[in-house]
Amino acid sequence: MIGLYPTWFEPGVGSGWVVGLIATIHVLFSHTSVGAAIFFAWLANHAHRHNKPELLEFIRRYGLFLLVFSYVLGSITGPGIWFATTVASPRGISALIHSFVWMWATEWVFFVIEVVGVYMLVYLAGRIDVKTHTRIAVIFGLTSYTTMLVIVGILSFMMWPGNANWTETGGVLNAFFGPNTFAQLGMRTAFMFTITAVVGGIVVGSFKDLAVKKQIGRQLAVLGMAAAVIGALMLQWYLATLPETAEVVLENRLPAHFPMALMAAVGGTIAYFLLTLVQPRAIVSGLAGVMTVVILVFGLWPEEVARESIRKPWVAGQYVYSNQVVGRDVPGMGVKSEIPTIEAHGFLKTHVFMPEHLRTVTDANRVEAGRALALATCSNCHSLSSTGMRPLAQYFVGTHSEADVATYLQAALSGGNTLYMPQVPLNDVEARALAAFIQSIAKPLASVQAVQAKE
Repeated sequence: MIGLYPTWFEPGVGSGWVVGLIATIHVLFSHTSVGAAIFFAWLANHAHRHNKPELLEFIRRYGLFLLVFSYVLGSITGPGIWFATTVASPRGISALIHSFVWMWATEWVFFVIEVVGVYMLVYLAGRIDVKTHTRIAVIFGLTSYTTMLVIVGILSFMMWPGNANWTETGGVLNAFFGPNTFAQLGMRTAFMFTITAVVGGIVVGSFKDLAVKKQIGRQLAVLGMAAAVIGALMLQWYLATLPETAEVVLENRLPAHFPMALMAAVGGTIAYFLLTLVQPRAIVSGLAGVMTVVILVFGLWPEEVARESIRKPWVAGQYVYSNQVVGRDVPGMGVKSEIPTIEAHGFLKTHVFMPEHLRTVTDANRVEAGRALALATCSNCHSLSSTGMRPLAQYFVGTHSEADVATYLQAALSGGNTLYMPQVPLNDVEARALAAFIQSIAKPLASVQAVQAKE
């Protein structure tokens, strides 16, 4: 037996999209808070040095806005990510925890300091001496950025362990630090300032004094445009650090509109900042709110979907497949590949939570056993219905026979020859069962498409 958990199956959009939706919204909240924290540190020092109380008022209002926008909503979506990823990818989360438990503990400590810091920065403005308030702003900014550094290192490990020797030696630093870590940190740092500047427009729009609006709006516009350009350059650095499998997915598996969506989001954001720089009256809360949604839908969503897609077939450390099977030996962590066990005994017989009546395929249960295989091996990346992400049926619509589909599955999956899909060493019986299930969902879809074509 191999220690696989039961599969979380969400029939509507798929577990991957549920995680992706929560994570993308959380990125908006978290990146705004980190960028604002660092911006506040500079702005508070500038305000105190040049005696500009209106800037401190902006910090106070923006800070109050963040208490709900980032720290309340972010504190809801953050645990939401933990819950969703734990049920969708339990072994992936386990791998991250075993590698980074103290890193995560450190991040939580800094997050507590960050939350306390934003309250102190907002409610003590004008009530304590300038030097102390500036120190609070700096501490708030540094602790907030530290939380991002830790999380980015963990996200980078999901794509590509930092040190090539990590599989042999183990060690948190070998897992954490690598070219992908700093490239992703640089890209996210740049874009977080862009997001901070856009969201800041919601707050600036509430100021009635045009001179104040012009002053703060100019600073946000310069920050946002510079960060957007630097972020686009950092994205090229990030792409240069990706492994071979990620490049294949980028070229062959992502929708063609993804690059255009990202370019449109960056271009539209720069155009918005140029407008507010030239015409401060254009800084209204409604327009800034629309731009925030635009960045979320056309910027963050494609970026997060692409990042999650290009790490396929792995979910963590290049050794846990997206379907939770351990696909590689990691001597440094005492981990053994489960592929030989599956090859020797079959997937149905080695999955702990497989119903007993499906462990042996018969003519009576062939389709049901195939569905169980699809749930365990495919549903993490493919929807088993006609909706959701990458519907499995759409890849097999046509006149293919069950034998043809089984042959293809074994050729594509059994030897691990498809770079972006996990190795699933199906034996002949399991391949025919999975093919039978795929045929059962592909034929109705083919009929629907035929009727639509006639209409």
